[in-house]
Amino acid sequence: MVEVTIWYDGACLLCLREIALMQRLDRQGAIDFVNVADPATRCPIARDRLLERFHARENGQMLSGAAAFAAMWRAIPLLRPLGLLAQNHIFLSLLEVLYLRFLAVRPAFQRLFQKGRAI
Repeated sequence: MVEVTIWYDGACLLCLREIALMQRLDRQGAIDFVNVADPATRCPIARDRLLERFHARENGQMLSGAAAFAAMWRAIPLLRPLGLLAQNHIFLSLLEVLYLRFLAVRPAFQRLFQKGRAI
């Protein structure tokens, strides 16, 4: 019953934690989670592009950034209201701005998670 495919960076500890949470919440198995860091993974677009931003495919349409998160949320009953709200262009634009800001600090967060794991 896979409805959404999510591509994630399996080499990123921060990403792994978030995906683990989403997998626990996806009790109906509506999402196919694909680790892009695995060299054996077949990618629908260039691997480096998949690693730059969060990507999803919903109803055959490739999405990235906040729109991809919204697709994932729509597939999880608990988060579905947030995903539906993101269908509003204004709300989705705000989420994209926040996502772009997160991308700017993501490397610092990744370093913190890497250090925390070493301790």
